[in-house]
Amino acid sequence: MNALAEKKSKIEITDMTALCQEIKTRACTGEFDDQGYVSQDIIEKLKEVGIYRALVPARFGGDECSPRQFCECIERISMADGSVGWVASFGMSPAYLGCLPVPTLEKIYQNGPDVVFAAGIFPPQPAEVTDNGFRVKGRWKFSSGCLGADIIGVGIAPKKVNEASGLPRIAVMPASKLKIEMTWDTVGLKGTGSHDLVVDNVEVSEDWTFVRGVASPLPEPFFKYPSLSFATQVLTVVGIGVAAAALEEFKALAPGKASITGGSEIANRPVTQYEFAQAEAEFQAARSWFYQTMDNAWQAILNGEKPSPEQISNMRLSCTHAARTSAEVARKIQMLAGMTAIYTNNPFSRYVNDANVVTQHAFMGDATLLNAGAMSFGLPPTPGYL
Repeated sequence: MNALAEKKSKIEITDMTALCQEIKTRACTGEFDDQGYVSQDIIEKLKEVGIYRALVPARFGGDECSPRQFCECIERISMADGSVGWVASFGMSPAYLGCLPVPTLEKIYQNGPDVVFAAGIFPPQPAEVTDNGFRVKGRWKFSSGCLGADIIGVGIAPKKVNEASGLPRIAVMPASKLKIEMTWDTVGLKGTGSHDLVVDNVEVSEDWTFVRGVASPLPEPFFKYPSLSFATQVLTVVGIGVAAAALEEFKALAPGKASITGGSEIANRPVTQYEFAQAEAEFQAARSWFYQTMDNAWQAILNGEKPSPEQISNMRLSCTHAARTSAEVARKIQMLAGMTAIYTNNPFSRYVNDANVVTQHAFMGDATLLNAGAMSFGLPPTPGYL
């Protein structure tokens, strides 16, 4: 087997145990949800355990982890809190930044690989073409983790520049160059800090821009992995982690929880046993397929092959399936937990809300089902799906 396939991630689960416990404890107090972002000291601790250097090439000081190794870490963090897991998932940024010129990457990582990137891509805003690059101005929504970012990207549609791919161009700049307006007020994943970005006439040189979704020229195996599929996977796994937390929380709760009406403990009820077993089976099946599609594509790359359209479609379809299954499982567990689970600050309520928000992301929308179904019948998918 390729030596890289055997390489062990430097992000060790044992290294994250204390951090995950701290995240869970602080999330339960409402800290991240109430303030609308993940606290900066947690971002710094995510740096320390290696989240932001995990996928950075070794030549820039990174760990060169595999896609699965990274997703397993995000799953573990998401079990502690979905919002922190979501923000940590943008440690996948090398999949995007790898499209920048090497001299630009050398500047980004000149002080080390633990660089936090956030982005607001849609809607791409018109940008004036200048002698050196582009003059950027506009507002962008859904910039998760922007308050803790070192550099930020925004989507632009340069005037009189026709991107052949039809994909958005991203202009990257220091976080200090733009303004963040705290507009994020949602029913779930409240702590992600997915606020609005406002840029006012900032000139960005062309070598600090890239087209999202195009193949990176970097030679490391990770940059052969389909970037948009990976962007979908790192978000999907947040829902997986949240559902896993709901299952674990319920297993701890059920044996000692009795009904206020004098009924038997929840764990002793046949309906609970039946429903829980069914939920766990559905969850484990969805999770297994999610990781299996990832492993299949990664092994193809390590073998010097390009992932097939069918493999890429399976990655996308398994994401939508896993995200929706995770949300259904979280809801079922909340129902089994009884009346105490309806309170706003109860963890089961947070699990349901967070898992549902994951399913709302465009990457996990119905278009995935339509495209995957079309490909099953030999029909072409819509542009951008693969």
